[in-house]
Amino acid sequence: MSSESLNRTFAKIDNPSVLSGTAKSVDVNVLKQRLINKKKKEKVKRTIVLSSVVASLGVLTFLTY
Repeated sequence: MSSESLNRTFAKIDNPSVLSGTAKSVDVNVLKQRLINKKKKEKVKRTIVLSSVVASLGVLTFLTY
């Protein structure tokens, strides 16, 4: 590598406005809310599956007697 290409690369890194212009800010509260919503949906799905299994076992038990 020539010293000219090193100087150009170093000049690009020295300018922080170039790097910060492309970065997006992240709101932690939004991410927490998404995680809470996802966990709620998973809990509802799990509850529906469990209750349907229990109901099926109850129906099968009732039909066998």
